[in-house]
Amino acid sequence: MILSIVAYGDPVLKKKCKDIPKDYPKLDELINNMWDTMYNAYGVGLAAPQVGLPVRMFMIDPAPFADDEEMDEEEVTQLKNLRKTFINPQIVEEEGEEWAFNEGCLSIPDVREDVFRKPKITIEYMDENFEPKRETYDGLAARVIQHEYDHIEGILFTDKLSSLKKRLIKGKLSNIAKGKIHADYKMRFPLMKKGR
Repeated sequence: MILSIVAYGDPVLKKKCKDIPKDYPKLDELINNMWDTMYNAYGVGLAAPQVGLPVRMFMIDPAPFADDEEMDEEEVTQLKNLRKTFINPQIVEEEGEEWAFNEGCLSIPDVREDVFRKPKITIEYMDENFEPKRETYDGLAARVIQHEYDHIEGILFTDKLSSLKKRLIKGKLSNIAKGKIHADYKMRFPLMKKGR
C-alpha cells in the first residue's frame, strides 16, 4: 500500500526517533508499504518519519545513481545491489574529507542543494529479521545512508545549509508546508488549509 509522504513543516520530521522493538505491530507490512511508497515516488531512500512514524527505521535502494554517475565498476555494482532496510541503526564512525553533492528529499519536493558529508561511514543496525549487522560504506552509498539516518535523528538536509541558503529557500519551504506545491506522489501537508 502506498502511504502519504509527510511534507516539510510536520513536527514528526524534527523528532529524534525511538528504537523499534522486535514485537513492533505489523512491521513486515510497514516495511512493504514503505518500499511501495519509496518506489512510487522514485526515491532512493525513505525513513519512517517521512510516513509519519517516529521510529528508527529507513530503507535505501540507490540503484538509480548507478546509471547517472561516472564511477568505477565496483561502486556501480555496490549501488545496484544495495536494497536494504536498516532498523535501529547507529552510525559508529564517519571518516574522510567532507564533499559536496546536490541532495533532494521526498518530504521537500523541488528543493535541491549541495550538502557536505563525510565520504565513509560505519553503521551498526538490525536487518528486517532483527539480525545484527555492522558494515562500512563509502561514496554515494554512504551519502544516501547518512541522509536517511539524519531523518531518524530529526535532521533534514536543509538544516545543514548556510544561513544565507536557508534564507533564500525560506519561501519555498513555507509553500511546501502549506501544500502550495505539486508532487507526483501522495503527500500530507501540515499547514494546508482545509478545503483545498
